[in-house]
Amino acid sequence: MEKVVLKATKRDVTGKQVKALRRAGQLPAVIYGRHVDQPISISLDAHVAEIAFAKLTSSTLVTLDVAGEQFTAIVREKQRNFIKGVLTHVDFLALDLTEKIRTKVRLTYTGVSSAVKDYSAVLVHRMDAVEVECLPMDLPERLTVDISPLKEIGNNIHVRDIIVPANVTLLEDPDDVLIVATIVKEEAADVVAAVVPGAEVAAPDLSVERGKKEEEAAPAKK
Repeated sequence: MEKVVLKATKRDVTGKQVKALRRAGQLPAVIYGRHVDQPISISLDAHVAEIAFAKLTSSTLVTLDVAGEQFTAIVREKQRNFIKGVLTHVDFLALDLTEKIRTKVRLTYTGVSSAVKDYSAVLVHRMDAVEVECLPMDLPERLTVDISPLKEIGNNIHVRDIIVPANVTLLEDPDDVLIVATIVKEEAADVVAAVVPGAEVAAPDLSVERGKKEEEAAPAKK
């Protein structure tokens, strides 16, 4: 995993006054966590941060260099301006590298499904991330799921089929369905319902970055 280092400066400006920071090309952020006495308000170079965050996942470790003091953290929440699409605020959770954490890890689906290739199936994604527990340095940026076992209509892949590193524990129900090969339009609902009781045919429930008002939000609670 490539080390990501972001330089930051402490800031005293809070509340609605952070608008001036944003106009000056700065991104307001906050660092919090069990081993941080109190939340630390910081600012980052907005352009540099946008470039860095485009390559990060929710489980990527970030080193924040705040006036020479370094914090290892993960991004807990990103807020964006709905209209402009730019970041407006970021919450960082500081970590202790000797303590296990629980967090979501994004799933990446790879391979070729015979159900799609030979039977024109539609793959319905039920999950795009799973919760895991491990030490910060063992935290994978993503987990790969091979879809080649989906050979026929109605085939599915479960949480138990995910291959995880030895030091990582999956916290999801092993019987939960990740993805199912179904057929198009009205017939798809019957197939999914048969495989996943109570399920509805839908696009992947992707996590989104929620835009908020142009003011700094309070840091998330532990």
